[in-house]
Amino acid sequence: MTTPFYGSDFDALQAFDPDISDVLLSELDRLRSGLQLIASENMSSPTVLTALGSTLSNKYAEGYPGRRYYGGCAEVDKAENIAIQRCTDLFGAEHANVQPHSGASANQAVYGAFMKPGDTLLAMSLPMGGHLTHGAKVSFSGKWFNAIGYGVDKQTENIDYDQVEALAKEHRPKVICAGGSAIPRLIDFERIRAIADEVGAIFWVDAAHFIGLVAGKAIPSPVPYADVVTFTTHKVLRGPRSGALVCREQHGKALDKAVFPMMQGGPQMNTIAAKAVNFKECATPEYAAYAKQVIANAQALAESLGEKGIRPITGGTDTHLSLHDLQGVEVTGADAEKRADAAGIVLNKNAIPFDPQKPNIASGIRVGSPCVTTQGMGTAEMKQIGELIHRAVTQSDGDPDHPVAKEVRAQVTDLVGRFPAYAR
Repeated sequence: MTTPFYGSDFDALQAFDPDISDVLLSELDRLRSGLQLIASENMSSPTVLTALGSTLSNKYAEGYPGRRYYGGCAEVDKAENIAIQRCTDLFGAEHANVQPHSGASANQAVYGAFMKPGDTLLAMSLPMGGHLTHGAKVSFSGKWFNAIGYGVDKQTENIDYDQVEALAKEHRPKVICAGGSAIPRLIDFERIRAIADEVGAIFWVDAAHFIGLVAGKAIPSPVPYADVVTFTTHKVLRGPRSGALVCREQHGKALDKAVFPMMQGGPQMNTIAAKAVNFKECATPEYAAYAKQVIANAQALAESLGEKGIRPITGGTDTHLSLHDLQGVEVTGADAEKRADAAGIVLNKNAIPFDPQKPNIASGIRVGSPCVTTQGMGTAEMKQIGELIHRAVTQSDGDPDHPVAKEVRAQVTDLVGRFPAYAR
C-alpha cells in the first residue's frame, strides 16, 4: 500500500523493512482514527515532508552560507539563504538563524549569546505556564543560571505584570523572558519591553507556541519589541519538527556564534529546506485564513468545555490553546487524559496555576486546535468535540471497552472520517 505522502520509495521501504514501514502506516492510521488536540502538535504538509526526505539530508554543512567548513555546499547554501530570506520577510525581522535543531536549541543560543553561568534570568515559572528551558531546576537553564520565576494574578489568572516589574527591579536580571507552554492569553510585549529597558535587560520572547498565529497576522507580533524571538516550526506554524530565531541586527553575530559553533555542529540541511517550504506556505492568504480559524476554533472549544463545568483558566483564550480546571467535575488531569485517550481523543494533562496536585497528576488539561483546524474542522465541530471530551472525562473510566468510551469513540470515528488527516 503506497501512501500519498511518504514518496515514491515507500514501496521499496515496505519490501526491505516491513517493521518500520508498518510503524509509519500505523502512525498514519492513528492520526486518521482519533482527534489530535495536543496544542504543541500539527500536521506538516506533504510538500514539507517531501523536502524533509530529500538528498539534502546527506550534506555536512558546518558553518553558514559562504562560510562553510566543508566543500560542496553550493546547493545547500542556496537552500539556507532562501530559508533566511523567507523567515525575515515573514516576520519583518532584521536577522534570522534557521539552524537550531529545536526550540530548546534556539533557547540555548539565547543563553550562550547573552549570559554566563550564574547570571540571573527572569521568566515565567513552569507551574504557572512557563517552559522547562526557562529556568526549571531539572533543566540546564535552572542548573546553570539563577532563575527567578514570575507567575499569574490569582484573580485574573493572567500574567502578573506588576510582579514582573517588581522582581525585575529587585533582581536586575540579565535577560527577561516572555512566553511559555500553557499561556492562553496574549502577552503584553510593550509592557515587558519597558520593564526590560528600565533594568537594562535583554528582552527575549519564546514564541514557540504562538509564532504561527503571528505568521498568519492573527495576533500581534513580538518582533518589534523583543531583542530576540525564538520559536519552534512544528506547532501552529505547521512546518518540520525544528527551531529557529529572529533578532535585531545588533545581536545577529552573537546569536549566530551561539548556535554554531557554541551549541550545535552541522545543521540539518533537509530540515532547513523544509523550513523554507513552510515559510513560503505561511506567507499565503490560505495560511492567514487558517491561523484565524485556529483561534476561532480554540475559543469555541474552550467555551463548549466551560459550559459543561470544565472551567477555562483566564475565562477563555486568545490563541490556539486553552487550559482547563477539572476540579469542578472532580477528575484529575491524569485520569482525564487516560479516559479521553480510551475514547479516541488525544490531549494532555496539565498543571493549572496554584495547582494542589503534583505535576504528574495535575488538576487540568490542555487542549489545542491546530491539528483539527488543519483537517478542516470549524466551530460547529469544536462544540461537538467539547461535548465528546466532557462525556469521556466524566462518564467513563479509562477502559476502552467502557460503554461510554465506545459510544464516544464511534462519534469520533464519524467526525474524523468526514475530516480525514492526510486525505487520500
